[in-house]
Amino acid sequence: MGLTSNKVLVLAMVAAAVLFIGTVWLWPRLSRQSWRAVGGRVGLMLSTQLALFASVGLAANQAFGFYASWADLFGRETGQGVVVDHSTNGVTGGPLQVVSAANVKGVRGSRPATTGQVQKVDIIGRRSHIATPAFVYLPPEYFQPQYRTRTFPAAVVLTGYPGTAKALVDKLHYPRTAQRLAKDGRMQPMILVMLRPTVAPPRDTECADIPGGPQTETFFAEDLPEAVLAHYRVGKRPGSWGIVGDSTGGYCALKLAMHHPGVYAAAAGLSPYYKAPIDPTTGDLFGGDRNLQNRADLWWLLKHEPAPDTSLLVTSSKLGEHNYKDTLKFIKRVQATNLTRISSIILDSGGHNFNTWRREIPATLQWMSGRLTDR
Repeated sequence: MGLTSNKVLVLAMVAAAVLFIGTVWLWPRLSRQSWRAVGGRVGLMLSTQLALFASVGLAANQAFGFYASWADLFGRETGQGVVVDHSTNGVTGGPLQVVSAANVKGVRGSRPATTGQVQKVDIIGRRSHIATPAFVYLPPEYFQPQYRTRTFPAAVVLTGYPGTAKALVDKLHYPRTAQRLAKDGRMQPMILVMLRPTVAPPRDTECADIPGGPQTETFFAEDLPEAVLAHYRVGKRPGSWGIVGDSTGGYCALKLAMHHPGVYAAAAGLSPYYKAPIDPTTGDLFGGDRNLQNRADLWWLLKHEPAPDTSLLVTSSKLGEHNYKDTLKFIKRVQATNLTRISSIILDSGGHNFNTWRREIPATLQWMSGRLTDR
């Protein structure tokens, strides 16, 4: 049974309940001062507490999508191999392959032309040689005859670290929200490419090209758009692409748009930070290269490099977010460039969690839609 399986969560909760009842029932019998009685009391207390912690941890992981599997949890996920199918006529194979497809949950209807569709795909980077799964949302219009020759704007959607791509679909409800907003006329139909920034698990690469390591920035700036363009009807002009993310994904979104304004015309960072951290999950990101370290620092970029011609959105909360003061400072610094456009969503209160981001996503998608073209 998988880490995110409901059966695992139910078993953990049942075990915790049984141990709690057993502790209450057996405690009087273990009240003596013998070493066996004391050992029994300690054992019951530890077992009950471990079961409770496991239940809470599994429930939190279900709600927030921190880890996708047991291997992911224990840092044993590998999967660095890359398999590329080649053909002589170029019809099959390619850098993006569809694994499965399903209608958008929570939307009435049974046909893609009514509900839209979420496709699970495998993407392989031609230059970076990074292989990663993703989910692609196609709006209902994509399947309607009157739009068969139309191209659509696309937005890359990133989770935090470690995150799971499926959480963007099931927990943050990006496809359902995009479908509803477009149906209500509040945004244009858009294709969403949803994945986590951890494309070289378990390492947190902070979307950087690491010397001698994963070329994550190259993957997001070059390989990913190329793969999507080769498979879907997406606008080819720079103004057709945007990128949005939360937490680590928010930092990545801002950085990628600032580094590559010719690729991403707009970027939204939900609860982002503005400088790549160095910790045990990242390792040495820059190999002693001061230039690479500086370019990963958005403060340094705004001060020392020409302002990028792109649009940025940042979000925070007055109460509950640690990035509030930095976000206000970032807004002022971007305003001083007189070229990069900056917008914000500031909530009165809201923590660094899915509930807060769900409150920000509808306005974020509307903002993104207004800055992208379908050509």
